[in-house]
Amino acid sequence: MRARPKRILMTADAVGGVWSYAIELTRQLARRDVEVTLVVMGEKPSIDQAREAAALPNLSLIGTDFRLEWMRDPEADLQLAGELLLEIEAEQRPDVVHLNGYAHAVLPFSAPVLVVGHSCVSSWWEACRGGRAPQEWRSYEERVAAGLSAADLVVAPTQSFLATLLRHHGTPRAARVIPNGRDPALYGAGPKRPVALAAGRLWDEAKNIALLREAAAGLPYPVAVAGAAAGPDGTAIDAAPLVALGRLAAGEVAARLSEAAIFVSPARYEPFGLAVLEAAFSGCALVLADIPTFRELWDGAARFVPADDAAGLRTALAELFEDSCAIAALAAAARRRAAHYTASRMGAGYLAAYSDLIGTNAARPPRPAGLRAVA
Repeated sequence: MRARPKRILMTADAVGGVWSYAIELTRQLARRDVEVTLVVMGEKPSIDQAREAAALPNLSLIGTDFRLEWMRDPEADLQLAGELLLEIEAEQRPDVVHLNGYAHAVLPFSAPVLVVGHSCVSSWWEACRGGRAPQEWRSYEERVAAGLSAADLVVAPTQSFLATLLRHHGTPRAARVIPNGRDPALYGAGPKRPVALAAGRLWDEAKNIALLREAAAGLPYPVAVAGAAAGPDGTAIDAAPLVALGRLAAGEVAARLSEAAIFVSPARYEPFGLAVLEAAFSGCALVLADIPTFRELWDGAARFVPADDAAGLRTALAELFEDSCAIAALAAAARRRAAHYTASRMGAGYLAAYSDLIGTNAARPPRPAGLRAVA
């Protein structure tokens, strides 16, 4: 009989999609009687996020504002966060340490360590700016490579991103793909309006909102975007001619998706794209950038446009706005494909991974002792 986990120590950040992923996975683990302690870094959870977490009976939330490994001068905070994680592990004795980041995998945890690659600066830089990240990112790259090497299992949400991650940072001991998932019950198609919706941080070059702004000019129907306009340095991005909705709570995003006829993502870089999946469950036609991850997930269920083709994106949106039958056909195809990426399937995938790790923990090579490697 396979060993089943009872408690997981997990990390996450409250800045982007990793939060939604962690909450969804924790919700699925609750149905399997697995307790989760979630340590949040980057910034403390918002009021809405704290409410979301409080609704999960199996979740213990610890909010911190320790800098994430990709932020400026993170060394001191990585050290403090590592000490906190080791203290929690010693006290709670989890079956698995699940890190949604890289650096802390080198810590001398007693439990097996699973690292999930959601993104990385190196692949972001290559996709968004071309070539290798500059010299100032070498310490970050060393931390990522060390973390991947130390992990007992590395997981990525798509095969294409796993290949990219390993190409940049080296081959881990073991790796597998577990697609992200969402609960279709949280989304539904309401009466549709001639509106295209995008979602993502406006300041993140990966989301390619600048291209969408150019494509939206002159369209007869509105294109709205949900997401923070101000970046980590406080600089706000002008969204015009897009309709800027700001950062929305999960329920508000679902409401917007339910009424949008089209969901558009011109992203240059997207290791998975939870918002696209949410839109598919909401009955939206998908217009996506032609990048490897989107092709892997949505080929045959979306309309694809090159990530540097504003005119092509404008044409695709304009044609769909005038063709309700094409919108309905694309939306139906997207919903059928989305059935492959449910939260239940994701939960089952991680439960199997946890069980495999517990079963092989006795044979695990020792990790480096001490915290020095984190900084």
